Amino acid sequence: MQKLTNKEEEIMKILWTLEKAFVKEILHEITGEKPHYNTLSTIVRNLEEKGYVGHDAFGNTHRYFPKVTKEAYRKVFINSTIADYYDNSYKSLVSFFAKEEKISVEELKEIIDLIEKKK
Repeated sequence: MQKLTNKEEEIMKILWTLEKAFVKEILHEITGEKPHYNTLSTIVRNLEEKGYVGHDAFGNTHRYFPKVTKEAYRKVFINSTIADYYDNSYKSLVSFFAKEEKISVEELKEIIDLIEKKK
């Protein structure tokens, strides 16, 4: 599974939320500066070529839908991030968040509880 560009990820997040959408519906959901319709259409077609998106044809228009779940993409992305930046160490990842004060003691306790329940 290929890593997506930031713009492709933005479009996928919209599709994961909407589940099915025409390009104009995707365009409506984009916050901030909106790309030209044709540019967005090209991005969606690129996502389809990469296997992330499928479509249903309605005459000359297409309604797009995600073929890859958000969870499946997240799993690949997280695993590659941990491999690339944390030497395949989940401990290093959690330590990073603790040092940056992005995770609280209570949240760490919840994580420990989840791990202990799995045993």
